[in-house]
Amino acid sequence: MKIVYTFVPSPNHVYPDHPERPARLDVLKPRLNSFDAELIEAKPATLEEIALVHNPQLVASLEKVCREDAPGIIDHAPTYVTQSSFDDALLAAGGVLTCTREVLNGNANNAFAIVRPPGHHAEPDRAMGFCLFNNVAIGARYALANGMDRVMVIDYDAHHGNGTQAAFLEDDRVAFLSAHQWGIYPGTGWIEDAPHAKKRIVNVPLPTRAGDKAYERVADEIFTPFVESFKPQMIFVSVGFDAHWNDPITSLGLSTAGYLMLAKKVIAFAEEHCDGKIVFVLEGGYDPVNVANGAKAVFVAATGKGESDARDPNPHREPDCESRIAEIRNWHGF
Repeated sequence: MKIVYTFVPSPNHVYPDHPERPARLDVLKPRLNSFDAELIEAKPATLEEIALVHNPQLVASLEKVCREDAPGIIDHAPTYVTQSSFDDALLAAGGVLTCTREVLNGNANNAFAIVRPPGHHAEPDRAMGFCLFNNVAIGARYALANGMDRVMVIDYDAHHGNGTQAAFLEDDRVAFLSAHQWGIYPGTGWIEDAPHAKKRIVNVPLPTRAGDKAYERVADEIFTPFVESFKPQMIFVSVGFDAHWNDPITSLGLSTAGYLMLAKKVIAFAEEHCDGKIVFVLEGGYDPVNVANGAKAVFVAATGKGESDARDPNPHREPDCESRIAEIRNWHGF
């Protein structure tokens, strides 16, 4: 089983004291050579590829603010830009596209785009939530333009993937599921968000400290019927390592073992339904050790080799999520 990855650390996309910073990847970077995976060079996305998701007016205005007014803050999240950020965002989206092409053409079984700035909050008409372009949505649309009829995005970053949901709200070719902490930024992602798209747009808002046990039940009782219902030909995963129990800006309860479990389960879905076609895309995660351990878990699951050696169980008591899971299953008819 061959896995490829792209690595786009964007060292010049940095702002003082901001949690979304290049140092997120500092622990991971020296470990990358130890994984049984092939590094491939990311090529920047073209403006036409960005326009698969984003309004050209947004792209032009973002380029202008980066070139002329950066560095600066562009929204309340706060999202920042530097003079390199436009090019960095093109390369981050391109890192996902490079991985997508390798999987589509059969050069790799699966792939992992380790890129920043992240993307899943970026909506078609606005950058927001630390995100400039929606990398995973651009990859999904590219797959649709290159032979796929049905693709799926599963998002288990701690925050709701509002931008991905917005991109595909009316696109029946794409199914989207987000499992996230309820009550934090961006404040969207309730169960009944998209009543016209039941079974295709699925939100799993979880309470504080929901961890490995809750996520395993979510994977078995919600991810599984979601995938079986839609029957995707390719799966993209927005993987944010900020759902780890000690992430500095969230308060969920996953451990590295939980991330390994989730990666194995979504890879199994891809093997069953998509001839193994799956692309993981890095989103959040603001503790460098968690990012490194979580990324290793993805590589271990994807290659079937090695083992996750992190021992970081959640020290907090998990809430009972049974009623929430039942509510979601009932809403969608799963």
